[in-house]
Amino acid sequence: MTAQPITAADSGTFTIGGDLTVNRLGYGTMQLTGKGVWGDPQDPDEAVRVLKRSIELGVNFIDTADSYGPVVAEPLIRQALHPYTDDLVVATKAGLTRSGPNDWRPVGRPEYLRQQAEMSLRHLGLERIDLFQLHRIDPKVPLAEQLGELELLRKEGKIRHIGLSEVSVEQLREAREITEIVSVQNLYNLSNRKAEDVLEECEASGIAFIPWFPLATGELARDGGPLDDISKRLNAKPAQIALAWLLRRSPVILPIPGTSSVAHLEDNIEAAGLELSDEDIETLNKLA
Repeated sequence: MTAQPITAADSGTFTIGGDLTVNRLGYGTMQLTGKGVWGDPQDPDEAVRVLKRSIELGVNFIDTADSYGPVVAEPLIRQALHPYTDDLVVATKAGLTRSGPNDWRPVGRPEYLRQQAEMSLRHLGLERIDLFQLHRIDPKVPLAEQLGELELLRKEGKIRHIGLSEVSVEQLREAREITEIVSVQNLYNLSNRKAEDVLEECEASGIAFIPWFPLATGELARDGGPLDDISKRLNAKPAQIALAWLLRRSPVILPIPGTSSVAHLEDNIEAAGLELSDEDIETLNKLA
């Protein structure tokens, strides 16, 4: 008998907002764009292949944003995957504007957020966005106004659930007094755990925690380093170890590693089947 291939289903499931059950290992689309997350991908055909292959490998949670490109990642998703399978959740974001490569500026005016939600519906070919995330809180606009507009869109049936990105525990608590928040997307990985308190708050409240830049390993993967040792023993790549650690770290974590390569996508998905020992976890926990 041959072993069953590893798929995203091997990462387990999480139910977002009480009604959206997804495989925990998802896919993030930021790297499908040009350099500096600006413009079209260098290889558009490969970008489409990556998206199609992700679905074949059991991914049913895809994260994107209107600002990826801008207006590049969302149309690529529609081109590759529309009409969507019934179990696919496409989450998008608005609230960051672009003025050039690697340039990101928060804009949270209610009329702007509404406009971008309407545009995302069109670009993705959806009647309702399952998870719509405020990409950044705009410090120039009261949070109640920003989330209030998203709550109106939710009541109108244009979005299903509301999430946040790059917030503190205090901001998350303030937001939850305004409307229901089902997800938080913060920078978090094996070598950067500054959002540990936010993760713990999400875990205590049953809120999905979506770590962006999940594969950062840096010096941890150097020859002879702790990640290198574990990788060699398990015959796995450092990035796979990093993803497997995230999946073990908390049941509310939904990693969304991104790539523009089918080969790298397949490597990432294999992390769903990687079993780390308690000793491995203890070693990795001490690295940050």
